[in-house]
Amino acid sequence: MNVLSYLWILALIPLLTQKDDAEMQWHAKNGLMITAAEFVAYVVVFILSFITAFLGCFLNPVVFLGFVILRIIGIVKANKGERLVVPGVSQFADSF
Repeated sequence: MNVLSYLWILALIPLLTQKDDAEMQWHAKNGLMITAAEFVAYVVVFILSFITAFLGCFLNPVVFLGFVILRIIGIVKANKGERLVVPGVSQFADSF
């Protein structure tokens, strides 16, 4: 279930099924907040692509690769029993 916590919308599965496990809830909420941050980043890249097409074409793969690496690190840390703390995002996930 730790893997699902960082796979986009699939983080809802451990969030809704593992209500008694506080650590699993934290990872699921963190994964959902990372998904929300990714959505916001893509909106910003979309807006920047209207300003200059080069900037949009360059940033889109960089943002995608950055979030894939962030998710892989999150999965590895969750399987080790550690937490992936992303500044700003993880603090917002703690508030839920």
